[in-house]
Amino acid sequence: MSDMQSFREAVTAWAAGGPGDRAHELAGRLTVHTVVLLEGLSDAAAVDALAGARGRDLAAEGVCVMPMGGAMNVGRFTRVLGPAGLDLRLTGLCDEAERPFYARGWERAGVARQEFFVCAADLEDELIRALGVGRVEELIGAEGDLRPFQTFLRQPAQRDRTAQQRLRRFLGTKKGRKIRYGRVLVEALGPDGTPAPLDALLGSL
Repeated sequence: MSDMQSFREAVTAWAAGGPGDRAHELAGRLTVHTVVLLEGLSDAAAVDALAGARGRDLAAEGVCVMPMGGAMNVGRFTRVLGPAGLDLRLTGLCDEAERPFYARGWERAGVARQEFFVCAADLEDELIRALGVGRVEELIGAEGDLRPFQTFLRQPAQRDRTAQQRLRRFLGTKKGRKIRYGRVLVEALGPDGTPAPLDALLGSL
């Protein structure tokens, strides 16, 4: 297990009501200065993939990418990571629907500057629009998921959805698929094709 993963686990346990000693100790040893708060593992996979594509090692830079297991947990994490806890710089990436949770989390934790980036719908939607429907379908085929995708398209519930909506829904139909495609879609982006919220987040780190 990496040291940064240990730090993530220590912070998660602290946010859930456990002791904070381990998180304090690791934050100092790893010289963590910034935490990127994300809803889940698929968002973390996308951020890590983009950082890797740009030749950056965020953990080595003192940046912790922190999936929280749901946007509604943001208040717990800002409490232990903000001014009353580790007093680290906080940023993040969220869906438009999650913006109020993030704003309240930053406010209640007493963070002076609300710095997080917002996707129009969600990150998968941003990536599909950036790549285009045809390119995403090519990637699904390359990943060996063409047959399940074709089966999915035949479901009556998909008939009235747009091609982009169907792709977005497909990525969330199987456990682990969103995480895998978080990396796959980001790695397929062209040099100038990164969705604005994701590009802005990485540029701020």
